[in-house]
Amino acid sequence: MSLDLSAAFDTIDHSILLSQLSTSFGVTDTVYSWLQFYLIGRHQSVCIGQHSSTPALTSGVPQGSVLGPLLFTIYTPVSSVVNSYSVKQHQYADDTQLFISVSATGYSADISHLTKCLTTVHSWFCLNGMALNLNSSYSSLASVDVAGSAVLLADHIKVLGVTLDQNLTLDHHVSVVCKSAYYHIRAMRHIRPAITEDMAKTIAYALVGSRLDYANSVLFGVSSHNVTRLQRAQNAAARVVVWGSRRRSTNSSCLLEQLHWLPIEWRVKFKITCITYKTISTNEPAYLHSLLKHYRLSRSLRSSDSNLLSVPRVCTCFGSRIASL
Repeated sequence: MSLDLSAAFDTIDHSILLSQLSTSFGVTDTVYSWLQFYLIGRHQSVCIGQHSSTPALTSGVPQGSVLGPLLFTIYTPVSSVVNSYSVKQHQYADDTQLFISVSATGYSADISHLTKCLTTVHSWFCLNGMALNLNSSYSSLASVDVAGSAVLLADHIKVLGVTLDQNLTLDHHVSVVCKSAYYHIRAMRHIRPAITEDMAKTIAYALVGSRLDYANSVLFGVSSHNVTRLQRAQNAAARVVVWGSRRRSTNSSCLLEQLHWLPIEWRVKFKITCITYKTISTNEPAYLHSLLKHYRLSRSLRSSDSNLLSVPRVCTCFGSRIASL
């Protein structure tokens, strides 16, 4: 279930936030003064005709700032409310998702439990001057009633730029990525004759490659049809970069090799490998590190020092996508 807040960053009360920083997180002295100076003293200018005003702001943090998402998370400790109902939560700034596992026999009880949790969360937001926008909140499991309004049931939910459908096939997400990629590829064709190949390569990665690479670790194990769709978009970008006779006489694989671009399938594996290596090396983030278990042998073999990971046993088709890597 994806929750949406109305004007989330604009409703953060400075006095409550500073109190949270000092009492709950132990921020004092110089650091506290820095944050106080960062928050207090801002003004907003409003001009209507010849009349203008510059009132002081007592709430809100800059949404595009580095500190904005962190301060918002500190201000909204929703996890303490959610955990009391044994409901799991993911949150990044104002992007919050609640999720539970349901059983065929206890479906009604599980949904009722989730409804109570949402009602409590809604009440908490109201008490702290925030508003839960139920018209923009969606559920992929069932329609839930909160404060007399129904949370809409959707066949897909967008989470931090990734569109998740009910069956986790990622078909809709791939369609969105391809549509965006082809839009920029068509725009690049208009300017390609006027720029060099190095400039075209830089622009292609900034506009197309970044979209193909964003959150591509979730694409591991998707259908070959979806991989092919993404690969066609990458091939089209490569042919725009390599302008002229080489584009027509060289196949796509050779073009990707010339540009030093990994194909889509290998880009996904490379991303997962990098994430795994960083997680093992730094033990962060904790929720990923807890899932990685080293393979322990019952006796000493030559492979004992290979730093292998244990493959979990799964009994579902979706679980096999995770374990097969």
